Amino acid sequence: MQDVIDIEVKPLSPACGAEIKGLDLTKPLSRNQVDAIKDAWGKHLVLVFRGQNLTQDDQLRFASYFGDLGIRKKAPEALRSRNEGTVQEANKDANKVLLVSNIKDAEGKPIGAFGEGEFWFHIDSGYTPRPYRYTFLFALELPSRGGNTMFSNMYKAYEAVPQALKDRLKGRKALHIHEYNRAKQASSSGDISGIPHHYHPLFITHPDTGRKTLFVDRLMTTRIADMNQAESDAILDQLYEIGERREFIFEHEWKLGDFLMWDNRCTIHARTDFPKEERRLLRRCTVEGEPLHE
Repeated sequence: MQDVIDIEVKPLSPACGAEIKGLDLTKPLSRNQVDAIKDAWGKHLVLVFRGQNLTQDDQLRFASYFGDLGIRKKAPEALRSRNEGTVQEANKDANKVLLVSNIKDAEGKPIGAFGEGEFWFHIDSGYTPRPYRYTFLFALELPSRGGNTMFSNMYKAYEAVPQALKDRLKGRKALHIHEYNRAKQASSSGDISGIPHHYHPLFITHPDTGRKTLFVDRLMTTRIADMNQAESDAILDQLYEIGERREFIFEHEWKLGDFLMWDNRCTIHARTDFPKEERRLLRRCTVEGEPLHE
């Protein structure tokens, strides 16, 4: 186990994000090191480790320091047929790993999911009763340009919501739906019983920090409960725009060997476009979350 306790934390933007230096994540960490990472994470929301060379086992071991590993969510058959399939490596931990990739196998089938193009701001598994607490993403292959990941600080977004609107929305919940789109908002019209969905408070209290955060995203948050659609649309548009203000965003430009970790309860994230003819492969794992409350 590594002996070094002190780690270097380098902030990457005024919004959020910090680089952690001085750790080799292929080696087990001490409790003091994990606590130092947690402390930096609570302050910066998104952490970046450069120049790592992680196996799947390394990545899962590291993520397990922060909670129970998440089980990959799978699309219902009706959605899978019109979106991307997922081909995972056959091993005991395959259900804990998702390949984010545009690469196809010899039969022309995607080896992963959500592979191409722009990806609107979203919350990982925000459409479930217990959204993932944390997400961990490791870069294995990258295109020559693009494919950057943007993170918005939703603590700052909550603080920017006008007080009158906060008062008006106190106690309100919003519907999150996952239609496995990347750049098209989910629809709450019609029968959604066969589509993953859940209602969460518009404003949640972070279970660890006790701070309030705005919990909506443009891709999957579709309407405010017990409110007519026109009024709901107008308010959500205002909240989306607050959450996507440039001054709240840290944009990460990927390099091979980058390992990122972020807190899904107080950030939303998006991906910029990249050349579709170029390969991109990242390996994701998660930590299970808890029910969220205002």
